[in-house]
Amino acid sequence: MLRISHDRTTGHVRLEGQLVGPWVEELHRVCDGHAVVLDVRDVTFADEAGVALLRALQARQVKLTGCSPFLAEQLKE
Repeated sequence: MLRISHDRTTGHVRLEGQLVGPWVEELHRVCDGHAVVLDVRDVTFADEAGVALLRALQARQVKLTGCSPFLAEQLKE
């Protein structure tokens, strides 16, 4: 399960939990076409699709904050 908290006034999106399965598409929907800053400090796991989405968002200049060393390593290409 993943909790997605989106503050539309600041563009900050906070993720808590596991970025897997249907939550990947939900995060894509939340971020699509918006300038956001993703706080991923409380992401405990990301599956292959979740990592791919985070990479794609980074390529789109979405800023990730609070990235754990483990998640940062997964995001390296």
